[in-house]
This record gives sequence, structure tokens and C-alpha cells, in this order.
Amino acid sequence: MTRIGTVLLVGVFALGGPGLRAAEMTLEGTVADAKCGAKHVMKDAAACTKACVDKGSAYALVVGTKVYTLKTSSDKDKVELGKLAGKMAKDSGEVGGDNVMVKSVAMGIERK
Repeated sequence: MTRIGTVLLVGVFALGGPGLRAAEMTLEGTVADAKCGAKHVMKDAAACTKACVDKGSAYALVVGTKVYTLKTSSDKDKVELGKLAGKMAKDSGEVGGDNVMVKSVAMGIERK
């Protein structure tokens, strides 16, 4: 590949090339933390999530076997995620890879 081709290819990926852009989605799963994901160190998932977040971990949403790191600048959303720790939640936002830029948080439906 020529130098120009390599530079263009790197530029496309750096700018979020085709297929790499975030998509607006609503995901439903269990609120956890990015450090533990679905496998908490403590038996109480809510307590473990809160402890890890207090130590600097981000909130996460576990959807099946996939763990999405939740990013938000809204204090209201952070409080709501704290209330839903260990429970089902429905999060809407821009999904890019393993990250979700949260736009809204709501209680999800517990499945039995």
C-alpha cells in the first residue's frame, strides 16, 4: 500500500470511518459496574456496584453476555443508575463499541 493510501486509511478510522460511528439505541439489561461486569466480587450485586463506583469505576449495563460502559455527564442520570444498581434498567443513548453515552435511564422490566 502506498503512503497516501495508508494515511487515508488511518484518517478514515481516526474520524470514525464507515460502520464505526455511534448509533442511537435503547438497551435493556442489569446495571452493574465496569470493573466487575456480570461477575461481582460481593454476593449483593447492588452493594458491589455501588462500592466499585465509589472507588472510581463507571456504571455499566450487562445485556446478555455483553457489558457496556455507561458514560453520562448528568447528575440526575448518575443518581438514577445508583438507584437501579443490581436491577434491570432501560438506557437510551449513543452506542459505540462497548460504550453508551447515556441520554435517558428508566427502570427496566424484571424477567423471571
